[in-house]
Amino acid sequence: MTVHTAPSKRRWSALKVARQTLQLTAMAVALGASVGAQAQTKPNFIAFETGQVRPLAQSADGTRLFAVNTPNNTLEIFRITSTGLQLESRVPVGMEPVAVALRNDNEVWVVNHLSDSVSVVSLSGTPRVVRTLLVGDEPRDIVFAGSPARAFITTAHRGQHLTDASIAGVPGAGDPKLTTAGVGRSDVWVFDPANLGNQLGGLPLKIMNFFSDTPRALAVSPDKNTVYVAAFKSGNQTTSVNEELVCDSFELNKPCTIKETTVPGGRLGPQTNAEGKPAPKAGLLVKYDKASKKWLDEKGRDWTKAVMYTLPDKDVFAVDANALTEKSFFSGLGTTLFNMAVNPTTGKLYVSNTESNNMVRFEGPGKHGGSTVQGKIALSRISVVNNGQVTTRHLNKHIDYSKLADNPSFDWTAKNHSLAFPMDMAVTKDGRKLYVTAYGSSKIGVFNTSELEADTFNPRTASSNYIDVTGGGPAGIVLDEARGQMYVMTRFDNAVKVINLSSKAEVGVAKLPNPEPAHIVAGRPFLYDAKLSSANGESACASCHIFGDEDALAWDLGNPDDVVTKSPIPGKFTDPTQFAVAKVIFNVKNKINGSDDPKDFHPMKGPMVTQSLRGMRNQGAMHWRGDRATGEFGTDAFDTTISFKNFAGAFAGLLGNKEHMSEEGMNIFAKFILDVQYPPNPVRNLDNSLTPAQKRGSDFYFGTRPSDGFKISLLGSTLSPNNNCNGCHTIDATKGQYGSNGMQSFEGIAQIFKIPHVRNMYQKVGRFGAPAQPFSTAKGSGFLGDQVRGYGFVHDGSADTLAHFFTVRVFSPTLNSGFPLFNPDATRRDVEAYMHAVDSDLAPIVGQQVTLTASNAATAGPRVTLLMNRAKAAFVSKELGGNTTECDLVANVVEAGTARSYLFNVSTGNFETSTGTSRTDAALRGLAATAGQEVTYTCTPPGSGKRIAFGS
Repeated sequence: MTVHTAPSKRRWSALKVARQTLQLTAMAVALGASVGAQAQTKPNFIAFETGQVRPLAQSADGTRLFAVNTPNNTLEIFRITSTGLQLESRVPVGMEPVAVALRNDNEVWVVNHLSDSVSVVSLSGTPRVVRTLLVGDEPRDIVFAGSPARAFITTAHRGQHLTDASIAGVPGAGDPKLTTAGVGRSDVWVFDPANLGNQLGGLPLKIMNFFSDTPRALAVSPDKNTVYVAAFKSGNQTTSVNEELVCDSFELNKPCTIKETTVPGGRLGPQTNAEGKPAPKAGLLVKYDKASKKWLDEKGRDWTKAVMYTLPDKDVFAVDANALTEKSFFSGLGTTLFNMAVNPTTGKLYVSNTESNNMVRFEGPGKHGGSTVQGKIALSRISVVNNGQVTTRHLNKHIDYSKLADNPSFDWTAKNHSLAFPMDMAVTKDGRKLYVTAYGSSKIGVFNTSELEADTFNPRTASSNYIDVTGGGPAGIVLDEARGQMYVMTRFDNAVKVINLSSKAEVGVAKLPNPEPAHIVAGRPFLYDAKLSSANGESACASCHIFGDEDALAWDLGNPDDVVTKSPIPGKFTDPTQFAVAKVIFNVKNKINGSDDPKDFHPMKGPMVTQSLRGMRNQGAMHWRGDRATGEFGTDAFDTTISFKNFAGAFAGLLGNKEHMSEEGMNIFAKFILDVQYPPNPVRNLDNSLTPAQKRGSDFYFGTRPSDGFKISLLGSTLSPNNNCNGCHTIDATKGQYGSNGMQSFEGIAQIFKIPHVRNMYQKVGRFGAPAQPFSTAKGSGFLGDQVRGYGFVHDGSADTLAHFFTVRVFSPTLNSGFPLFNPDATRRDVEAYMHAVDSDLAPIVGQQVTLTASNAATAGPRVTLLMNRAKAAFVSKELGGNTTECDLVANVVEAGTARSYLFNVSTGNFETSTGTSRTDAALRGLAATAGQEVTYTCTPPGSGKRIAFGS
């Protein structure tokens, strides 16, 4: 994304922003607070921006509606009456609940995304959690299917419970094999609801593994015998070719051989930006062509010899719900898959999705470079699977992408007919009509299924049937055809809306308790609202930053029409002497940054993987190069807020709006997004300890041996810095640094990059295979076959594993630096293991739960003790106020029909209520011995326990 230095007349006025934003009152409150004021001494709310999947469900008899309250960590139970929704009960569940499903009239299951758990809620007597099932990392959806009915839950193929000894005998449990090629990263945990076992977190029948990246949605066939499993960030069969494997010229069709790999030619160009300054050398993106079975770039050149794997693009899987086996899979449904629904009469499967356009290069006007992705980032679609055949339907086919917003003939009415980020869907009982929530449009799309399937609908006329939804961010939908109404979860204002199907009017609302600070509520629309963000109503920041995270893709978002700017960021190996020495040592012949000036930010930068918007506050300048340190709202090497605000130009240059976002708008956006945090690390042990391999890796990471691979001294002066791993990738919780020290560094590649953080390395696992490259001392891997991801590590995603990355020249073993001379690969693997388990702002125990019952004390009791011990353990986090403990421990129980919450007092060792009543640990555990008094313990973020337990 490139910041333009446009005059103030191109910025949005505060009044215009206010008119278009849904949260007027909250915005005013947010504007009155300074960004610095958000970093409270002890925040009582941590924002994760978790995406809801199945937030609503209706009882079979139609009398009750169940809604997950994601920020409040509760299940809301409503009685459906002739006068609207009446709250019947509120049940504390796990942290960040995202999905709910009914097992029967007496039992509801809730999926807790952050807690890695499923709450089994009994509706008999006082509604309460009677069992907590522990599953893999970041569960998202749940359905019941098969005969007898089984529970199916989607999770990532990782997480502490996957390797827990209590489920060692379960098929699919055990080592997630983060460093093994060809392993699916998508799991579905299957339970028999009638026989959950007495193990710590229940005993699954099977953990099914699927060959895709992390899964999200589930759906069930009308006969209940087939379960459909969808990948979330499924990819689009694109990948990156490292710059070292591109011929060093701009001759497109003159092949060369690089370390025994013959590639078709040189750089794509243009050779300079519009002002004539040479562009730095960069890699490129390629896409798999199914017809020719080759990896082709945008010019049609064949790069197959440079890609050591295949991407089968398995998007959706069909599962036999009784045999628990995979029957088939479907490809080509979309890049990011959100939700699924099945037509109850035809059995056709509908998949809401976006299709990313990352093979098109550049943002900006597209004049000098000849292309631009402006305004056409990710198409909002519904794909249809019918008897194994896949068809895709673009919901916004009325948009003319050839005309940008500055074109005099641009159609400004197009956005009125657009739907952005289609998510939850519902189909009428007769199968003739489909409703889809448009998260970024505050609308419900309404389609005749026959017209959708045949692609005969016209958005300009179909939009007259769309339903406007107040509040913003419709995430869930339930049809109540018997009453002629629907229920819609609106995430922006955290409410459930009742809408009359005939009049399309909102006839009721149930506002859910929302502990989110006003600035969180005010800023959320700036991430998703496509009508606010783009001229055509389809694009927003969330087009790439899904739920504030990344999209698992690389994009070439340089702007050849822009100018070279200067970096104010201090760097390692960037002063004149060290830079010159490093170039010689690295044998670098290309001009770094295109000019050999380490302070240049050239507007053309090549492919770079999308970075997460999580955990940014203490990280300094934004983007891989730190090039948001400079821009229209200021220049500061380490000011995160200024850097984020400097993305204002992307609203025009990338999203396709006519104007930049105003400073007022960027202030609101920044206050929200800089509060969004990373979740706890799912690989690290729950007691915050390290495995032997991780400990060895940590010892080297923080050890005395410089790992940068060269140590040169002259007359007692060091010409090259002596850095251990931590010397660049600084991990210092007191400063909120988890791999990035805010500085830049020259590492022998064609551009100077900012040193990145390392908190999300475990998310990047799945691309295995690389040819030999000049920059690495390792041999090529050879062809490794099918993999689940096209992008791995480093800025362009071209490094397949961390251990392989550690073979680049900068880490070469020498007598006094680099990885050890003796068996360096062993140390590389150890450091890789540590980096997968690296620290976060939150301890691994945060979110973890267990329910103590009358029958599981032997297995659950030790987990309660673990939670208590971690609540006492010291922990340091700048975001949590400095010195604190690993968690606050909350316990919930129904005593003699009355629901009570307890908070663990570390000083006394007792559990206390809001009224001062106290119980000892033994006394509280003793309650669980009586049927109906199950005790659920939850480790919450430090500072949040009192609010979560007592509502304050």
